[in-house]
Amino acid sequence: MNMLTRLSMAIGLAFLPHVVLADAAAPIKPKVMLITMFAPEAQTWIDRLELKQEVRVPGLSAEYPVIRCNTLDVCLLVTGMGQTNAAASTLALALSPKFDLRQSYFLIAGIAGISPKHGTIGTAAWAHYLVEFGTQWELDSRDAPKDWPTGYIGINTKDPNEKPPLDYKTEVFELNPKLQAKAFALSQKVELSESKESSAWRKHYPAAPANQPPQVTRCDTLAGNTWFSGTRLSERAEVWTKLLTDNKGEYCTTQQEDNSTYEALLRASREGLV
Repeated sequence: MNMLTRLSMAIGLAFLPHVVLADAAAPIKPKVMLITMFAPEAQTWIDRLELKQEVRVPGLSAEYPVIRCNTLDVCLLVTGMGQTNAAASTLALALSPKFDLRQSYFLIAGIAGISPKHGTIGTAAWAHYLVEFGTQWELDSRDAPKDWPTGYIGINTKDPNEKPPLDYKTEVFELNPKLQAKAFALSQKVELSESKESSAWRKHYPAAPANQPPQVTRCDTLAGNTWFSGTRLSERAEVWTKLLTDNKGEYCTTQQEDNSTYEALLRASREGLV
């Protein structure tokens, strides 16, 4: 992850088909379920949306054991940081009888790193493809063939530019493109705020958009628990995104949890829970 630009925003939007069920034990039926990963991400939503109702759900993170809701049927899950927490907490919510999520929109919002080619500190990016960056083989770059730009290679491949078989079934997901387009259209003209410190810092970059004020954009996001920085690793991220999306995707932001969160929702959708 680019440590210098990790405060930019990566937002993923997913909506899965639903069916209607008769009300049984009067579960909460959110219109929107917000998902963040840790306290600073969550606090903005809690303060501005007055998420005052707390519902304890077994199986959530011990650090964040409750779902918060308001009177407008908007709720918030804080999963805990990293892939393991994201998957476990999201699935715990989906399996809870306290909530009926079959007509809910899911909005995953959190901080991320961003490529200077696509944004700057404070950029807000709507995601289309979710790509796992960590599901690769890694050789010590000092021992890799000299013509390899890094030590990364797809699992069960022989060349860094070879697309791997998608044996894990979590390597790449495509979110709803119509929803992404709608969200972008509604938000693209929003004027984003930035601090004096971030405004001063972005001026160190030689070119746009890294040295320009933050804007709303749309692109694709990479997930992985290992934070990375550096030109060669960023170039690998670009190649990897194109490989896994058949040249349709374009690397933009990096974060840890999105593929894990989405896989949990996907499993729940197969059971008709979301």
